[in-house]
Amino acid sequence: MSAVLVLGSNSFSGASFVRHLLQQGLDVIGASRSTEAAEVFLPYKWLTKERQARFRFVQMDLNHDLDKLFQLIRDEHVQVIANFAAQSMVGESWDKPDDWMQTNVVSAARLAERLRHLDFLEKYLHVTTPEVYGSTDGWIKEDTPFNPSTPYAVSRAAGDMIFKIYRETYGLPVVSTRAANVYGPGQPLYRIIPRTIFFLLTGRTLELHGGGVSTRSFIHINDVSDATWRIAQHAPVGESYHVSTDRIICIKDLVELLCDKLNKPFDAHVKVVGERPGKDSAYWLKSEKLRAKLGWTDTIGLEQGLEETLVWAQTNLAALNTQPMQYIHKP
Repeated sequence: MSAVLVLGSNSFSGASFVRHLLQQGLDVIGASRSTEAAEVFLPYKWLTKERQARFRFVQMDLNHDLDKLFQLIRDEHVQVIANFAAQSMVGESWDKPDDWMQTNVVSAARLAERLRHLDFLEKYLHVTTPEVYGSTDGWIKEDTPFNPSTPYAVSRAAGDMIFKIYRETYGLPVVSTRAANVYGPGQPLYRIIPRTIFFLLTGRTLELHGGGVSTRSFIHINDVSDATWRIAQHAPVGESYHVSTDRIICIKDLVELLCDKLNKPFDAHVKVVGERPGKDSAYWLKSEKLRAKLGWTDTIGLEQGLEETLVWAQTNLAALNTQPMQYIHKP
């Protein structure tokens, strides 16, 4: 098998997927628009030198470097591409929505048009988001209609539809995943779980938007990476899969759980602030299809996963103190 190409390999999910592939003994090429992130945020950098030797990083931007990217794909005869690259962040997408549309819609369309001409491509894995559904009313399946409520969600829904029509019209070998609220060691500090842990460890005050009443189903990144590779290998073209657990928890209870683990009083370290515009109150994704069709199951419970993330943060606290706590937008 040729090397697997992972677009967006600097992202938390992308870097963790690279690690998973290397652990399977595969050759991997990672591509992101920025230089490699700090080692504390790149789980594949924590592997042995022998494992890391099977990985190659290239700096390429989907918005500007498609010619170079497709030259690489042809030179390497890449048969499997996993795309984690996207302009992310929900609240920030209101500030400059055209940047989100450029990356997640325009560049997605350009990518799809190029991909359809690759006769050796066996699978294109499109990693997307439950944000496309808007706030869910109870548990939902993969055929739930889109109802996006933020510029970010609109851009991802449009990108998803682009790949859908390219599959239907040109037979592009697309499969899609939507994972709900991924977490784990190596996640950037602007996400709720590492942010809460870091703030508690360093004595900062955590702002809890809307009182933390929204509910989520958090899933460990290792379970997500396992599901993602199963889907890339075995899913029929055109199928989409939810990657989720069955456990629902509100954000406030999650933060309280972390406070208890660190013996920190909630009221002394958490400040309730207003809700972000367009924030969805719930994502409850049914994952029966993935479990039944591909034999996947989640193996890391929330308490175990939080403990692993806590140990990572404590072990790497000096390095984390040098990293930004806020999302930095790159147009």
